[in-house]
Amino acid sequence: MSQLRENESKTLIALGNAGRRLSIDEIAHSSGLDHSAVMRAALSLESQNLVLVKERRSTKVVLNEEGKLYADQGLPERRVVKELVKMGGEGDIDSVFKAASLGESAKVITLGWLNRKGWATIDKETKKIKLLKEPIEGSDEKLLSLLKEKRFVTLEALDDELKDAVEVLKRRKIAEVRVETERELELSTAGWDLVKRGIETVKEVSQLTPEMLVTGKWKETKLRAYNIQAPVASTWPGKKHPYLRFLDDLKKKLVALGFKEMTGPIVEISFFNCDGLFMPQDHPAREVHDMYFIKEPQHGSLEQYRSFLEKVKKTHEDGWKTGSKGWGYAFSMLEAARLMLRSQTTAASARMLISEDLEVPGKYFAIARCFRPDVIDKTHLTEFNQVEGIILGEDLTLVNLLGVLEKFAKDVAGADKVKYRPDYFPFTEPSVELVAYKKGYGWMEFGGSGIFRPELTLPLGIKVPVLAWGLGVDRLFMMKAGIDDIRYLFSQNLDWLRRVEMV
Repeated sequence: MSQLRENESKTLIALGNAGRRLSIDEIAHSSGLDHSAVMRAALSLESQNLVLVKERRSTKVVLNEEGKLYADQGLPERRVVKELVKMGGEGDIDSVFKAASLGESAKVITLGWLNRKGWATIDKETKKIKLLKEPIEGSDEKLLSLLKEKRFVTLEALDDELKDAVEVLKRRKIAEVRVETERELELSTAGWDLVKRGIETVKEVSQLTPEMLVTGKWKETKLRAYNIQAPVASTWPGKKHPYLRFLDDLKKKLVALGFKEMTGPIVEISFFNCDGLFMPQDHPAREVHDMYFIKEPQHGSLEQYRSFLEKVKKTHEDGWKTGSKGWGYAFSMLEAARLMLRSQTTAASARMLISEDLEVPGKYFAIARCFRPDVIDKTHLTEFNQVEGIILGEDLTLVNLLGVLEKFAKDVAGADKVKYRPDYFPFTEPSVELVAYKKGYGWMEFGGSGIFRPELTLPLGIKVPVLAWGLGVDRLFMMKAGIDDIRYLFSQNLDWLRRVEMV
């Protein structure tokens, strides 16, 4: 008869009694052990070749809180149908929704689903709903009932109809899909032989207690041997934040493509942040609700930029020698000297264009922090990172720019496809907005780009085309890592920070 530790014995006995492969949860239920105790016993038994550990990945579908509410009370459109039946098939929209205990916020979505499912029609003039038919239970409702009964279902075990229903509930944001790894144990040949011979459980302790020392029970207690070869829990040594690693890798990729890094200060002069970019001084984007202005001191020095400043001033007022009519107002030197927190990385590009280190042709990039007053939500923060790039040289066209943007979206963010939308910026013409799509993630807007206007380049002494883009690098990382909330980039969730893979 072999001797094993208590938890190991209980695990083997549970497998022997079942006579088949069991999941960790099943063993925990039958043995009375908790999940972690079974896992530790399994690792020890596996190292002794007494059990075999099988891993199987499965996709679990669960309801969120809103989904659980719908599972209990019914989908909003079903509740409306029930009230319409009571009203004889037709009723005033507000009355029907009140009877169904649905608020104003649910009205648009519910009416949309009623129309989409063909259950009712809505007369916009009379503001009435008319029932077209009393519908049978749909696949989405079947899935809701199933999830209410079983708490979760495995996607792979569903038929095609219910798999389609999973996508519907996901789009409605009432169900979540999680990929999990399930572990199952089965006895090896040696394990079966041991179970047949009989198992003697040895009670051991891993640490002494004050009570044992006082009563002398420690003399009768068997201490657990320390097995230096036993598998241990995963550990995570100190490492960079996953987002910082992503930024470092992005820099390496850009340098490998021949780009040189350009820099600029966080506290910027309006001349570089706005005026040098041909943004008029009365532009709405220069209001306090779009920029953070420095309270003390309010202005910086423009003395070293005097030669460029005069040309920029003339360009704003009457177009100077650029072929433009300018903006037609009296340019303020004091406004150009105003200090602010950098609101866009294009300020770094303007500084680079007047730098003595500028090379033509040349390629430059900056990954920099920017600041704008905004309402914080899933896609916006008051401070964010942008990746700025400029390429200057003879014979460059919009086609070259679109190629660079596509490479960014696919190689850096892992996007599957991209599309471009016409846009407007005071400093580029033509201007293009980059939007990218990733399967399982959806479409996301990344930022703007274009070709610098002569009103920007000529006053700064540049006589060749300059391709430019400013993309939200935070959003590039979000798509790459599969994160849908920008606030998660600054998460203090240690479990996520430890487990997240290099992206």
